[in-house]
Amino acid sequence: MKKVIFVLCFIFVFIAGCEQLRFAPNEAQKQNAWLHKRTTAVTAETAKAEQASDKLQNLAQTSDFQAKAVTSYFGMPSEFPDADTTDDILSESNAMLADEASSYAERRPDVWQVADATLELGIGICALLGGVYGTRAAGFLKDARDKSKALKEIVEGNELFKQLHTESVNDFKAAQKKQSPQTRQIVAQLKS
Repeated sequence: MKKVIFVLCFIFVFIAGCEQLRFAPNEAQKQNAWLHKRTTAVTAETAKAEQASDKLQNLAQTSDFQAKAVTSYFGMPSEFPDADTTDDILSESNAMLADEASSYAERRPDVWQVADATLELGIGICALLGGVYGTRAAGFLKDARDKSKALKEIVEGNELFKQLHTESVNDFKAAQKKQSPQTRQIVAQLKS
């Protein structure tokens, strides 16, 4: 029973935090992180060579040290972009690489797919546990999955209604004000 409760708690905490989920770093992000490390290293070397103020040299060295953590977090790329010189670092291809990495970093998994996959995982784990509690927990999770799908359909239907009937949006919003704060918060999270 304790295992089932642990699994259920894990699933609910996992689902509640879906907006924080991100995709794993791709090759462009890894290359960009490595390029960032090279940029900070070249900046620190340049600041020292040009005898910049001690404050600027210290900032550049600190930035270089911090960039090491970023590179470690993202992982090393399989191919390294050209970054031997300042001109290499400032090249158009590296600017495009930074743009691509930034665009990918903004992507998030679909909350509905994550929730459905998590519930499926929970059902599978409960099936493996077996027994009366496993069967009950699996039934509970199947019910939760069905309710999640129904909620998704309602939210999508409401959004479509508001798009198709713009003259009724104010009346629609007025009707929704009767929802509890918890319901409004859940719907707002699902829409974002």
